[in-house]
Order: sequence, then C-alpha cells, then structure tokens
Amino acid sequence: MSDRDLKFSEASGVSLIGMAGAGKSTLAPLLAAKLGWRNLDTDLVIEAFYGRLLQDVVDYLGVEKFRETEDEILSTLGAIRTVVSTGGSVIYGARAMENLQRLGPVIYLCIDCETCLERVGKGDGRGLAKDPEQSLEALYNERVPIYERYADFTIDTDKFSSDECAEQIAQWLKSIQE
Repeated sequence: MSDRDLKFSEASGVSLIGMAGAGKSTLAPLLAAKLGWRNLDTDLVIEAFYGRLLQDVVDYLGVEKFRETEDEILSTLGAIRTVVSTGGSVIYGARAMENLQRLGPVIYLCIDCETCLERVGKGDGRGLAKDPEQSLEALYNERVPIYERYADFTIDTDKFSSDECAEQIAQWLKSIQE
C-alpha cells in the first residue's frame, strides 16, 4: 500500500499494473462494467500509435527505446471514469507512473512467479519489454518491488476469480470514495 494521500471520486480513473499474465486486460472491462465506466488498454494505444502489433513495436524500437516511448505516451494520457490497463513495463517510466497516480488509484494485480511462468510461457509474441537474454523469472523478480512501491491496493489475481477480483477492487474503491 502506498503512503500517498489518496483521493477517489467520480472524476477519477483507476490504473491496473502487474506482470504479463496477471489479468489486467481481462479484469479491466469487468471492473469498468461494475463501475459504469470505460476501459482503456495502453498496449492498444501504443499499437495504434505505431500501426504495429506490440511485439513488433518492441522489436523495432528495442527495449530501452520502447520503455522511453511508453513513458512519453502514457505521461500525457488523460482519462476520467476509466479503468486503465497498462503494459507490464509501465513502471519503468517515472512520468507515466506520476500521471497514472494523478488520474487515481493504482491497483497492483499480483500473481506468483510460478503462475506467471505458466500463463506467459516464454512470452513469445506478448510484447514483453525485456532483454532477449533475460529470463521471465528474472524480469518478474526485478519488477515485483517496483509494482509494490506504486500500488495503492494489491490483489492476488491467482487466488480469486476475475469476477471476485473486480468485486474486491470495486468494494475497496467504494471504501475510499470522497
């Protein structure tokens, strides 16, 4: 849980962060429906910007340039009454994360490493922003402390169904509403 002064209202947004396979793209529309909001997948925004699939964008730009580009694009994102589903690498962009925090609460969808490896496999075609020689397990271990640092609320998505996760998040949001 973060220590920042958290405000949530109808003019807020909510951002989902977490590893590939944590359920961000699955959970975002479910949570949005519960809240009566829209959902936005930032990977699709990046794909639309480049007119390419995300993995092709990562391959084209390289990991470092991709992360810089993701930071730039998401640092200018504006959204209210929207559940924002982010790419797993968004946490490397300080400006993007500051912007997402301005939009509203940041929810960390947590899964254990074993579940991540089962769901993602080698990550082929997923648009993972990692160095080719880096294992998925090493990437997981690198990112978890960063996700935890930015999280206002954490939910273990490998321990509950998607519907249960959406309901728990909605209840938490209701509990912090202004």
